[in-house]
Amino acid sequence: MARYIGPKSKIARKFKDPIYGPDKYFEKKNYPPGMHGTSRRRSKVSEYGTQSMEKQKAKYTYGILERQFKNIFHRASSKKGVTGEVLLQLIEARLDNVVFRLGIAPTRAAARQLVSHRHITVNGKVVNIPSCELRPGDIVGVRERSKSLEVITVALSSRSNQYPWLEWDQDLMSGKMMNYPSRDQIPENIREQLIVELYSK
Repeated sequence: MARYIGPKSKIARKFKDPIYGPDKYFEKKNYPPGMHGTSRRRSKVSEYGTQSMEKQKAKYTYGILERQFKNIFHRASSKKGVTGEVLLQLIEARLDNVVFRLGIAPTRAAARQLVSHRHITVNGKVVNIPSCELRPGDIVGVRERSKSLEVITVALSSRSNQYPWLEWDQDLMSGKMMNYPSRDQIPENIREQLIVELYSK
């Protein structure tokens, strides 16, 4: 899952949602994949099936393995607050996701690769673990000798999304995590309550 390199449009069509961003092929074929296309009559999905599908959607969106996802859920359930919202906050605080949100990388997969290849620093120290969890006040930056990398400069030149829970300094090429995002600051179309219900069975 974390290393999925197959056709992304097919996955997006499976969930009927462009989870990997704008996709012209998804727009053209906005129905489930398969040779029968829209002509196939599908039986009604059970409650468990709907909940499981939502969990799979979240895992594909963020590129997280089952064991990792389950561990994050257990940590979220032990914290104060709404479990579903806390779950998304912990996932959003992963280093690879923050690198993507800051605009240093065009996709989460690219962000994961930048981290793994030691191009990213946290509080001035090189960190190569994509799943590293950040805390409010942590500063994520680009390693000095990596600031001229084409993939990074191109991504930063086209960055447009601004997230109020992150602060970006273009001169230093670093960003600060101000706080955990609230649910309305997370744009992903994920029904986290269904995931909570699934794990609560």
